[in-house]
Amino acid sequence: MTLHRSLLAASLIATAAVVSVPSAHAADTLGGNPVPGVCMLSREAVFAQAKVGQAASERLGQLAQQARTQLDDQRKPLDTDLQNFQQKAPSLSEAQRKQQGEALQQRMQAYQTQAGELNQRIQLTRAKAMQRIGQEAEPIVASVYKSHQCGLLLDRDSVLGGNMANDLTGEVVQGLDRKITTLSFNLEPLPAAQGK
Repeated sequence: MTLHRSLLAASLIATAAVVSVPSAHAADTLGGNPVPGVCMLSREAVFAQAKVGQAASERLGQLAQQARTQLDDQRKPLDTDLQNFQQKAPSLSEAQRKQQGEALQQRMQAYQTQAGELNQRIQLTRAKAMQRIGQEAEPIVASVYKSHQCGLLLDRDSVLGGNMANDLTGEVVQGLDRKITTLSFNLEPLPAAQGK
């Protein structure tokens, strides 16, 4: 049951990572003068605020829910068989207990392997969706960077304080929304095992 819960938690974390929005302009409270040529961008906020990022997050949530449902459907008969085995174990011979116990253990290991594989597939799918959004955003970032005459681009989420006059995030989100609003994808397959 712990592995099933860890898959659920990982799925939720993966989904939440797409939509988490850092406290916008938290660094703006210190103010100060804008530094010419120094611009900032919050990649996380772009992914969270752009329509395509929201669509990707929603799709990842659907895929994670499908994976949880699939695992639940497989876990229920396994749990029933485990309970039945525990109830009748005292009346079985040692050989029968060993044989049935080993069979149940193999089924549990197969279930845990599948849960781990589904978790990996969700993570791969998330990474590929984020990569695709990043590729779509790249020329927009370059254009906005050039139009603001930036000489240096910093990660806004890593800045402790300062003037946010040259924060490109909003313009990049708008540009991305004009370019793409949705993304279609399914669970990625696991990469082929090495050496096969």
